[in-house]
Amino acid sequence: MEFDVTKLGFGTGEHAPWAADPWASRGRLFAEPTSPTRSEFQRDRDRIIHTTAFRRLKHKTQVFVAHEGDHYRTRLTHTIEVAQIARALARALKLDEDLAEGVALVHDFGHTPFGHTGEEALAELLADAGGFDHNAQSLRIVTKLEQRYAEFDGLNLSWEMLEGLVKHNGPLIVEGGQPVPGPILDYNKSHDLWLATHASLEAQAAAIADDIAYNTHDIDDGLRSGLITLEMLEELPLLARLMAEVRNRYPGLEEPRFIHEIMRRQITEMVEDVIGVAQSNIIAVKPQSADDVRHAGLTMAVFSDEFVAADRDIKTFLYKHLYRHPDVMRVRAHATRIVRDLFAAFMSDPSTMGEKHEYAGIEDLPDRLRAQGVRDYLAGMTDTYAIAAHRRLFDDTPELR
Repeated sequence: MEFDVTKLGFGTGEHAPWAADPWASRGRLFAEPTSPTRSEFQRDRDRIIHTTAFRRLKHKTQVFVAHEGDHYRTRLTHTIEVAQIARALARALKLDEDLAEGVALVHDFGHTPFGHTGEEALAELLADAGGFDHNAQSLRIVTKLEQRYAEFDGLNLSWEMLEGLVKHNGPLIVEGGQPVPGPILDYNKSHDLWLATHASLEAQAAAIADDIAYNTHDIDDGLRSGLITLEMLEELPLLARLMAEVRNRYPGLEEPRFIHEIMRRQITEMVEDVIGVAQSNIIAVKPQSADDVRHAGLTMAVFSDEFVAADRDIKTFLYKHLYRHPDVMRVRAHATRIVRDLFAAFMSDPSTMGEKHEYAGIEDLPDRLRAQGVRDYLAGMTDTYAIAAHRRLFDDTPELR
């Protein structure tokens, strides 16, 4: 049966002029036939979900390591929450939901075991070998390290999906800004991702969805752990107001339901705020294409001034009371030791990585290139795999508790 997917739509919905057009993609690094039943962004999203890297997220830390409780977020559940919020924003702004979802699903692929602790440890260890950046590592995974297809390394994602992956937090080439990570510059030589412009509104939706998700669920997990209390949240104006509203409407509500009520209200207000600001920016900029968004000179999907302040307050609060809590810092110190020990062991004897083919011959490489191979292997580990590898190689493995 013959299909005209551009006419049938296949669930893509109504798109505004400023949305990325899945039927006019800038294409893939390696040309492929189009699908008769899926848009290019739908194909990207499906490829992302079926990767090894996506499955590994279920055993990678968000804030609390897995054995501390089954109900804490992992990097995978965080990613799914981000994708849900990104789709809600995209739907409201008449964007391509599949592109927004895909960027959300892939944005954390490059995270190390043990969350930001592992990333900081690897960045320090690789200071003389190009450093470490999780966005750059995500790009390496989807363009090189995932080896599933007969005709190319990586996933051969569309230009728009790769652009969203590397630029969802804004342009990378900015006067006076930070240097662009080497892996991104290297890939950009063969597939120009316009590093000096903003990304699509779909990618911007995924980026702000990330903030909304972790601002909310890190508070939720902090309350579950007991490291944060409801009384402590009174110092945050937004949370204090939401708690007062819930108490007034549902006096005597039991604590689990009370917490859920304030968390869902927080997400709703933040999402609605972003939608309102983005709509105002669209009216002001008047973009007639996705490229007009890229060249607008500003991020269009952002918080209002009121919610910028609320976002800043929440992040400051979380750093003070959760991320830097002595109990969390103790676990972080143990995790740092595991990453450092494994890096040293693999650099000294790459055969201990136990991989028969991907890293064959790495021992003959100069230190800088060997370190980059160890980076790829170590960054791909889950928490559980890293702990098991440490126990295999060392007599004393710290308990992450």
